[in-house]
Amino acid sequence: MSWTGDVYAAALRTGRGPLFLRRADGRRLRLDVERWCAGPDAADRSVLVRCTGSVLDIGCGPGRMVIALARAARPALGIDTSPAAVARTRSRGGTALLRSVFQALPAEGRWGSVLLMDGNAGIGGDPVALLRRVRRLTAPGGLLLAEAAPTDIDERLHVRLDDGTGPVGPPFPWARLGPAALCASGESAGWVPLGSWAVHGRAFIALGNPRATR
Repeated sequence: MSWTGDVYAAALRTGRGPLFLRRADGRRLRLDVERWCAGPDAADRSVLVRCTGSVLDIGCGPGRMVIALARAARPALGIDTSPAAVARTRSRGGTALLRSVFQALPAEGRWGSVLLMDGNAGIGGDPVALLRRVRRLTAPGGLLLAEAAPTDIDERLHVRLDDGTGPVGPPFPWARLGPAALCASGESAGWVPLGSWAVHGRAFIALGNPRATR
């Protein structure tokens, strides 16, 4: 994922939670640390098989997707703002940079596929702005493969990390989008919807970049 903080680093070191996003109203959204730190499951593999060309994983977390691609001799790079996430990805054989999606990145405009897994379409709290940026990273005819919330939802919120003992760190903007809302945001950013699917209760969409933008 794309957060910094000692509780996130600790969760990645142990490979388990509890870890949550705490909303301003006190409700908590569970983060599936155990799944992130494991190998790709059937839902993840349904994304990996759709990847074409070189792959950029935005908010790669502990790197399960990047590592799986590397083991298949596929060119892939993960980026994350967490030093612990980048270190774990590299230690397991993946290539990763400590970088935000909104910073300068290698091969801008030439990535064949870009991944936004595990709710990372919510990065920054402004999905259209994020998807416009991602489109500038992607080659003409390239793909965005994004994980959506499994329910029909479209919300913007501020959240804080919570390790089960209470919130820690400052609030940061986030968004939650179901498949329809994520497709609509993609179209507003210039993407072309190519399809959607679900595996084991997880929802995904594919968007195509019809032309290069800079």
